[in-house]
Amino acid sequence: MTIKLEGNWKNGLAVDVHTLGSTYLGVDAGGHDRWENKRSEMGELLYQLKYKTKKANIPTIVDLISKKVKGLETFDVIIPIPPTNKNRSIQPVMEIAKELGKRKRLKVWDILEKDTSDTEIKNIDDPKERMALLKKTMKLSDDYDLSGKKVLLLDDLYRSGVTLKVATDILYKQAKADTVCVLTLTKTRSNR
Repeated sequence: MTIKLEGNWKNGLAVDVHTLGSTYLGVDAGGHDRWENKRSEMGELLYQLKYKTKKANIPTIVDLISKKVKGLETFDVIIPIPPTNKNRSIQPVMEIAKELGKRKRLKVWDILEKDTSDTEIKNIDDPKERMALLKKTMKLSDDYDLSGKKVLLLDDLYRSGVTLKVATDILYKQAKADTVCVLTLTKTRSNR
């Protein structure tokens, strides 16, 4: 099941939902809310890659993308959304972009960067506040000209779309991309 994503891009898709359901378990000893989540196949693969460093999931993730999303080979370049948490031993979006690029014979350009210091954007619930922060912190890493290029903007999780909207805006206005389409591995069930 793919999910259409609306935004300032030409076309957008999420491969699947992230979770199928959640059960509240209560508050743990540290005072944190705890949930038991039932994830989609893609959601579980992504969770294991991102939080358990299960790099072996990357080929299966790309297999699922290839099975569910057609026409990827028509793009000129894949541009991964840069990580907020730069301290992860592997960067899931970049690793998936590399494998997808290799299989589809597409260039992968790491041309966007986020300087959010220690602020995890996912911890900001207000979309307007998140948008303001991203507009200040996301930029092209150099002066790139994407004139005439069809760009696939890749991210792991679609929540409100703010990160993708800011990145798309940069790619159209500053890098002069001809077309920007968005692909995320999963989408949350709510947009908060």
